[in-house]
Amino acid sequence: MRLGLVLSGGGIRGIAHAGVLKALEEYDIKVDIIGGTSSGSLVASLYAMGYSPYYIYTLFDMYSKDIVNINSAPIINGIGNFMMSKKVKLSGLKTGDNIEKIFDEMANRKGIKKISDIKMPIAIPSVDVADSKEYIFSNYRPQNTNNYITNISVGKAVRASSSFPVVFSPCEFEKHKFLDGGTLNNTPVNPVKELGADKIIAVNFSADKIDEKSDIMDIVMKTLDIMGNKISEEGLKKADYVLTVPSDKTGLLDIEKIKKCYDFGYQAVKDNIEEILTMLKE
Repeated sequence: MRLGLVLSGGGIRGIAHAGVLKALEEYDIKVDIIGGTSSGSLVASLYAMGYSPYYIYTLFDMYSKDIVNINSAPIINGIGNFMMSKKVKLSGLKTGDNIEKIFDEMANRKGIKKISDIKMPIAIPSVDVADSKEYIFSNYRPQNTNNYITNISVGKAVRASSSFPVVFSPCEFEKHKFLDGGTLNNTPVNPVKELGADKIIAVNFSADKIDEKSDIMDIVMKTLDIMGNKISEEGLKKADYVLTVPSDKTGLLDIEKIKKCYDFGYQAVKDNIEEILTMLKE
């Protein structure tokens, strides 16, 4: 039995996936195939390259300011300017160069140049904004597929999948202009199945409630959760187990909550381990 793990996008909340992986390892649950969108692709790629869950958390903590290098106020201003502009250009507030540089460096430490060099089967979705088509960055190309790309660097693949509209510019690769994979596939269950997973655990995030204390970023995150969950509905139905991690109103780039999010992911597995083990035995 080959177990697939699918990691959804969610900004800084994505570090919860490292906590999930840490807990799974403690219960000797081996992940054979992994997939991730946006921030899920960051964790998925590092794990597939051989980095331990706690080391991934340490890297997030160490590099978060370099990866984000932006706070919530400019994001809101940028969205406002984007919405009011009469001329919309394919640009965002940040290029994403930092993400690409950091992840290429982490890949080089493992002797990896392109995603095809990774041993563990991996799937990272992104969307070409020019033709509105989903592409999968992977080290394997399933039969009868024409949207898999294997000749891309790890840094470029992660950057493309994480290029959140308005916050980051589209990521250019060959003829493509890629945006965040969550635009069409926030929880890539189907690609992980196509890579040969017999059973799949999908990890997503709970949507926070909106109340009188909610600010504009809370509303933005609530909207993204609604969109992401709706987009992922069909894929989630094909997962054998869906692990929902709480988010405690963590903003898209709320780096101060990295440790809390990591703990949320870890505890979510602990709280649901009996159901997970039962599913794996069926």
